[in-house]
Amino acid sequence: MIIKGSQRSGAKQLANHLTNTRDNEHAELHELRGFLADDLHGALQEAYAVSRGTRCKQFLFSVSLNPPEDVDNVAYEKAAAQIEDALGLKDQPRAIVFHEKRGRRHAHVVWSRIDPDKMKAINLSHFKLKLREVSRDLYLEHGWKMPNGLVDEHERQPLNFTREQWQQARRAKMDPKQLRAMFRECWDSTTSMRDFREKLEEHGFYLAQGDRRGHVAVDFRGEVYPISRWTGQRVKDVKAKLGEPGKQPTVDTIKRDIGLSMSSKLKTFIKEFDDELKLKEARHSLEREMLLNKQREDRKKMREFHKERWQEEERERAARLPKGLQAVWSYFFGDYKRIRQSNEYDASLARRRDEAEMKHLRTLQAARYSEINYKRERMQRDHEVTMKVLHVQIGHYIRMGGHDMSNLSKTFSDLARGGQDRNRGAGRELSGPSLER
Repeated sequence: MIIKGSQRSGAKQLANHLTNTRDNEHAELHELRGFLADDLHGALQEAYAVSRGTRCKQFLFSVSLNPPEDVDNVAYEKAAAQIEDALGLKDQPRAIVFHEKRGRRHAHVVWSRIDPDKMKAINLSHFKLKLREVSRDLYLEHGWKMPNGLVDEHERQPLNFTREQWQQARRAKMDPKQLRAMFRECWDSTTSMRDFREKLEEHGFYLAQGDRRGHVAVDFRGEVYPISRWTGQRVKDVKAKLGEPGKQPTVDTIKRDIGLSMSSKLKTFIKEFDDELKLKEARHSLEREMLLNKQREDRKKMREFHKERWQEEERERAARLPKGLQAVWSYFFGDYKRIRQSNEYDASLARRRDEAEMKHLRTLQAARYSEINYKRERMQRDHEVTMKVLHVQIGHYIRMGGHDMSNLSKTFSDLARGGQDRNRGAGRELSGPSLER
C-alpha cells in the first residue's frame, strides 16, 4: 500500500478537496472519530479552532492510502491504526474518506495534530521514513509485490512526475509521461547547449531564459517548461551543460517570435482542433455525469436499505436478551453472556454482509463506468498523438521561417481524416473487445 503524507493547514481547502466529485467519481465519508461535528467540513474546522490555542500552523496531518488491489474497509482502518502507532497519533481525532477514480478505490486519512490535554502539536519527526516502513510492512502482510522504489529508493521510476507537471501537461493537452520522456531523451542524447537546443526544436520546443534566471523551454502555445524539473537534473548540472541562462532569449521574446511566425491560417487550424476536443469532452462529461448521478443514487438507496435492515436486526438481537429477574437468573448461570456473544457474532456477520453487498455494487458500477471511460481515454490518446505530431510539424514550419505550409496542410488533413475514421470505428470497438475488459 503506497502511503504519502504531509503536514498542512487549510481546513476548508482540504475538506473541499476530499469531498470533491469533479475529479473523483465517488467520494464517501467513512469515519469521523473524536469530533463533535457529523460532517467533514465541520470536523476540520473544529481542528482549526483547537489549534488557535497553540502556535501551530500546520495543525493537520493528511495521508493517502493506495493499495495495489481492492481491499475491504477493515484493511484501510488497520493501516490507519499502524500509522497512528508509528507516528504517535493514537486516539487523536481523525477522519477517513474513500475516493474512487477510474474504478480504483483509495483512502485519505486526516488527523488533528493538536493534543487537547497538553494543547501542543504532536511532533512528527522523520514521518516520511516511518510511513515508508509502514508501507513496506503492509506489502509484506498482504503478500503484494513490492515496488522497486519501495525496496530501494534509488530505483524509483525516473519518469514519475509531480502534480504541477501533470497540470501543465494537461494544459498543453499532452501525456505527462511522454512529455517528460521527450525532455529526458533530448537531455541524454546531447552533450552541448547547441545540440540540446536543436533537439528541442525538432520536437517543437524552444530554449529560453526564465523569469527566475533559469533555463526553460517554450512551446508554440506559450507554455513554459523548466528544464531542470522536466529533465530531472540539478540546476547546477543544467548550467554546466547549457551555460548561463542570461545568454538565451527571454520567454517574452520567444513568444513574440513564435506569434510572428505563425500565420492566421495555422492559428485557425489549431483553434479548430482545440474546439473539436472541447466538444468531444463536453459530450463525454455529460454522459459521465448522468451515469455517476445514477450510480450515486443507487449507492444512497443501498446505504438507506442497509441502515433500515441493521436497525431491524438490532431490535431482533436485543429481543433475545432476557429481561427483569430472568436476566439476573440467566446472568448467574452464564446464559446472558452466551446470548450476548452470539449477538456480537451475528452483528459482525451482518457488517461483513453489508460491506460485501456494497462492494459487489461498486464492482458492477466500475465495469459500467469503464465502458464510457474507455471512449474518453481513446479520445485523449488520439489527441495526444495529434499534439505530438503538431509540435514537430509546427517546429519545422517555424524553423523554415513560416514559408512552407505544405507539410502542415497535409498533416492537418491527415489528422482530420484519421479522426473521422476513428469515430466511425468507435462504435464497433465498444461493442467488441472493450466490453470484455
